[in-house]
Formats: sequence, structure tokens, C-alpha cells
Amino acid sequence: MKFANLKNSWFNMGVKNTGINLKNKIISSFQEKDKLENKIRSTDVNVLLNRVRNNQKTESRKKLYFSAVASTGLILFGLIIF
Repeated sequence: MKFANLKNSWFNMGVKNTGINLKNKIISSFQEKDKLENKIRSTDVNVLLNRVRNNQKTESRKKLYFSAVASTGLILFGLIIF
């Protein structure tokens, strides 16, 4: 018998792997990822349409702000030169 088994058996019980070795742990982690990837995902059409509408609104606002800043810059540039 080993010295550790005789002297510190209480410590070995807490540290020991409880039946699952490292190889099984690694394999199970890959299997869980495969299970998650195989699930069918459903999407709500209304959510997608709302997202498209919000994106269109933000893009139109950005275009409006850009054109306002560009026209203001041109007007100021024109006033400074003439």
C-alpha cells in the first residue's frame, strides 16, 4: 500500500476524480458543442422587420446629419472666400 492511501485517505477522497477521467471530460465537452449546433433556431419575422426599419431610420438620420454638416461647411467656406 502507498503511504498516501494510509496516512491521508481523507485528503485523497476529496482530490480524487470521481469516476470521470480526463479523456471522457474532453470528449463530453465536444459532444455538448455538437448538440448545441444541431438545434434548430427559429426566428420571428416581426423582430427582423423591426430591426430593418430601425437600421433604415438610423441610416437616413446619419445621411441627413452629414448633408446638413456638408452644406453648412460649404456655405461658411463660400462666405469666407467671397
